[in-house]
Amino acid sequence: MEKDWKNILDEETFYVTREKGTERPFTGKYNDHFEEGVYKCVCCDAVLFESQSKFDSSCGWPSFDSQINKEAVLTVLDKSHGMIRTEITCSNCDSHLGHVFNDGPTETGTRYCVNSVSLTFKPGTD
Repeated sequence: MEKDWKNILDEETFYVTREKGTERPFTGKYNDHFEEGVYKCVCCDAVLFESQSKFDSSCGWPSFDSQINKEAVLTVLDKSHGMIRTEITCSNCDSHLGHVFNDGPTETGTRYCVNSVSLTFKPGTD
């Protein structure tokens, strides 16, 4: 299946979503994006986050304080790069999205730090 993803996705999207990479901070198209709508997985189109949960964390990546529902995003212990973090993945296709931290400024206290390249955006409300 990974071979199929390599044929479908561009190089950076494959690196981030399938090889657990990270895009450079402050370069992603959704970092400073605050339109109304929903953010979806770039690989499978599953809805992951609502625009109402997005906030400016000044960390260089899109940040959300909650996922669209408790089944949308999975968490996985990540011990890579000499750190202990919590990776977040799409529950539908296992695409790497980023990491989640307990330092968010909203009432949830949560910051889902997501690579823009892992997402697509659908404007408006349904």
